[in-house]
Amino acid sequence: MIYFDFAATTPLDPEAAEVYLKVATEYFGNSSSLHDIGGQSAALLENCREELAKLVGVDKNGIFFTSGGSEGNFLAIEALLSSSKKEGNHIIAGMAEHSSIHGSLNRLKEAGYEITLLPLHSNGLIAPEQLVKAIKPETILITLQHVNSEIGTIQPIDEIAKICKANSIHLHSDFVQSFGKIDLKSIAPLVSSFSFSGHKIYGPKGIGGVYIDPRIKWEPFFPGSSHEKGFRPGTLNVPAIAAMTVAAQKIIGNLNEDNHKYQMLRKAFINTLGPIKEKVKIYQADDPSQLANIVGLRISGIEGQWMMLEANRLGFAISTGSACQIGMQSPAKVTQALGLTNAEAKEFIRISFGHSSCLEDVIQLGESIVKIVNAYMGVPVI
Repeated sequence: MIYFDFAATTPLDPEAAEVYLKVATEYFGNSSSLHDIGGQSAALLENCREELAKLVGVDKNGIFFTSGGSEGNFLAIEALLSSSKKEGNHIIAGMAEHSSIHGSLNRLKEAGYEITLLPLHSNGLIAPEQLVKAIKPETILITLQHVNSEIGTIQPIDEIAKICKANSIHLHSDFVQSFGKIDLKSIAPLVSSFSFSGHKIYGPKGIGGVYIDPRIKWEPFFPGSSHEKGFRPGTLNVPAIAAMTVAAQKIIGNLNEDNHKYQMLRKAFINTLGPIKEKVKIYQADDPSQLANIVGLRISGIEGQWMMLEANRLGFAISTGSACQIGMQSPAKVTQALGLTNAEAKEFIRISFGHSSCLEDVIQLGESIVKIVNAYMGVPVI
C-alpha cells in the first residue's frame, strides 16, 4: 500500500520514537513531583517548551501542551473568551474550519453567542475585505485556520491579525496543517493563540499544544486544574512531548527542501491527470498561498468514496477529506465553504504527500486515477 494521506496523519519518525522510549524509561517521573526524579522530568519538559517556542518565534511562557489539535482549539477559544478585549458576543469563523472548531462554535451558539461563518472564494481564500465587512462592534473573537486541511490553501493570517488588532478582537488560528510545513516565525507572534499537533509532523499521536499570548490573562476552563498553570488537567505526557519536539526540530530544519520536493510532486501529479483534465477540478490558490503537499480535487461524475475504494483496491491510500469529518459521514467542510452542490461535494477527494512520497509513486497514482476514470466512463484506455 502506497500512502497518500499525510494530511490525516504521519508515521512516527524513528528518531522521535527512540526519544519517546528513552524518556519513558529514564525520565519517567511525574513532572509535578518535587523529588529529584520528578525534577529531571520537569527540566526536560521546560527544555521542550523553550525549544518549540524558539522554532516558531514566540515566548515560551505562552506554550501549553494538550492532547492534540482538537483539544487545543477548544481550550484556546475558551481562554480567549474568558479575557475578551471588549464587551460583545459576536464570533467570526471560516466555514471551512476543522470540525473541532465547529463543535466549539455550536456549543457557544447555544450559550448565546452570535456566530458568523465566512465562505471561501473559488481560490479557497477569505479576502481581508470580506472579513472587515463581517465585523460588528460586538465582535470579540475571530477564528480562522492558517492552512485548510482539505485543499491546502493558506489564509493571509498576517493581514487578518492587523485587522483584529485595529478592532480590538482576539484572533485564534488553527496551525495544525501549517506547523512544520511553513516558516511561522513572522506569523505566530501576531495571533492571540494558535494550536498545533504532533502526529501531523511525524511525532506521536495524542500530543499537541497551544500558544496563548502571555499578555492575555485567561481564566481556566477546568476549575482546580494544577497542570500547565491551570490550562488543562491531567499528568503531562513528557515522553510524547519530547518526541514531538524532536520531530518538530527535524521537519522545520528541512522546510525549504521539503517544499521544493512537494512542489515538484504536485506539478507531476497534476500533469499526469492530463488525459482526463476536462473532468478534473482542482481547488487551489496561486503561490504563495498554496501548500504544495495537499491536492484537493473532484472528478466530475465519480463519487469520491468510490474513487477512494478503487484506489485502495489498487494499493493507494487516499482520502475524501479530513479524517475527523469522515468519521461523521458528512461532506468535507471545504466543499460547503466553496459553494459546491451536494452531488459535487460527494465527488471530492484529497491527495497529500509526505516524506516517503516519490516521483515514481506519484506518477503511478495519477495514471491509476486516469485508468479508473476511463474504465468507469466506459472510455477505452489509450
